[in-house]
Amino acid sequence: MDRAVDPVPLSVLLDSLGPGLDALELHVDKSDRRLCVMRGTEALRCYAVVLGGAPEGDKRMQGDRRTPEGRFTFRDKYPHREWHRFAWIDYPNAESRARFERRRASGEIPADADIGGEIGIHGVPEGMDVLITTGVDWTLGCIAMRNADLDEVYAVIVPGRTIVQIGP
Repeated sequence: MDRAVDPVPLSVLLDSLGPGLDALELHVDKSDRRLCVMRGTEALRCYAVVLGGAPEGDKRMQGDRRTPEGRFTFRDKYPHREWHRFAWIDYPNAESRARFERRRASGEIPADADIGGEIGIHGVPEGMDVLITTGVDWTLGCIAMRNADLDEVYAVIVPGRTIVQIGP
């Protein structure tokens, strides 16, 4: 779905459908550069996103510019002076730590590598939606959205409860 095709704000759509926030999940499809608000298997709204500057594959270590893959929740959400708002994903979680340790033990990544962190969903500097609409991946591993789109999604994120599934 695109805002031009479906101009109904997510809050209005949710009011009409009546699901509680606990019934919602966010799904990020890295290959399609889309974040969808899901209720079960139904996509309620989808939004364009961009990713880390090296978007192929799972995040392996700090500095690789990859967006992690897996099932996460949110640690916190807050206004951000550069990125409008920030919804902090609980990366690294136990699953991503286990993958990191396997990669380090096998020599796939350096023994002194750091797993990284501070991954989230965020907006763009005011007036810079072009950073999203051009479709160029530029973050250090975060998921970036247009500010108006982020405002809609941000409202349904409940830290510690909302699930975000990030897939290839």
